[in-house]
Amino acid sequence: MSNNIQIDNSGRLRHFLTIEGLNRALLTEILDTAESFAAVGEQTVKKVPLLRGKTIVNLFFEPSTRTRTTFELAAKRLSADVLNINVSTSSATKGETLLDTLRNLEAMHCDMFIVRHSESGAAHFIASHVAPHVSVINAGDGRHAHPTQAMLDMFTLRRHKPDFGRLCVAIVGDIMHSRVARAQIHALTTLGVAEVRVIAPKTLLPAQIESLGVHVYHDLRAGLRGVDVIMTLRLQHERMLGAMLPSEREYFHLYGLTEEKLAYAKPDVIVMHPGPINRGVEIDSRVADGGHSVILQQVTHGIALRMAIMTLAMRSGKEE
Repeated sequence: MSNNIQIDNSGRLRHFLTIEGLNRALLTEILDTAESFAAVGEQTVKKVPLLRGKTIVNLFFEPSTRTRTTFELAAKRLSADVLNINVSTSSATKGETLLDTLRNLEAMHCDMFIVRHSESGAAHFIASHVAPHVSVINAGDGRHAHPTQAMLDMFTLRRHKPDFGRLCVAIVGDIMHSRVARAQIHALTTLGVAEVRVIAPKTLLPAQIESLGVHVYHDLRAGLRGVDVIMTLRLQHERMLGAMLPSEREYFHLYGLTEEKLAYAKPDVIVMHPGPINRGVEIDSRVADGGHSVILQQVTHGIALRMAIMTLAMRSGKEE
C-alpha cells in the first residue's frame, strides 16, 4: 500500500493513515507538537483557537467510545466544530454508498474525516477519493493499523523514558489480529528503539513477524526478562471461539501480566495497555492499577496527540 498519499508536495502530513513508510523526523514532529498541547487540558479554559471555523467529522462505521470521545475532545479543544456520525444507523442502512456519503459531507464544507472502519484499507480508500481540501485520519481499520493509538503510546513512552536508543520494549498478546501491535512495531522501530520483542502463543503470531525487526518469544517470563516497557494487548473475546486459545483462564495463566511475572522485567518498568482492559485475562488488576502502570496517562495523552495530528494535517498543503 503506497504511503505517498499521506504526504503533500512540501513533505508535510496531509492524511494520517498508517505509520508504515513515515520517517523518524515526521514522527518526532508529531510528538513535539503533542508536547506543546499537553498542558492545554490543565488550563482553566481548555481551548486554543488553531482550528476555529473548521468542521471535523467523526465518521465511525464501528463503535469505539473512547477513541471517538478523545478525538471529539481534541477537536473541540482546538476550537473546531465537530459532527459525530454513526454510519451503521444512518445512510448506510438506507443503501447510500460510501462515496455518496463522502460527497454529501463535502458539500456541507467539512474539512476533516476521522474514520473508524472494520475493513482494512477503508481509511486509505476514503483518502483516495476525498476533495483536495479534506484530510483523513485513520482511527482504526480492520487488522491493518491504528496509528494514533501507537503514537499516543510513543508519546507516553517518551515522557517516561526519552532515550529510545537504550530501550527494550515487549509487546504481549494477540499480535496477529491487532492493528495496534502492527502500528506500535512500526513506530518503535522507526523511532530507534534498541530492541522490540513480541510475546505470544504461536497461534496468535502472524507468519514472518521477524521480518518487521522484532524478536519472538513464546514464554512470557523469558520474554519479559530485563525489559524497560511492557505493552499488553487486548484479547478479543471472539478469538476464543476460533480455537486459537483453549480458554481465558489458560491464557491468563500463560500470558496474563501478574505481579510475579512483572518481577522479571527491570525494576523501573512501565506497563501500557491500549484499552479497554479485560481484567484477569491480559492483566491482573493489581498490575493495571499499580505503580508501574501508565494506562490512564495514555488516555490523557491521547487527547494532546490527536490535537497534534489534526493540527499538522490541517495546515498541510491547504495554501497550494
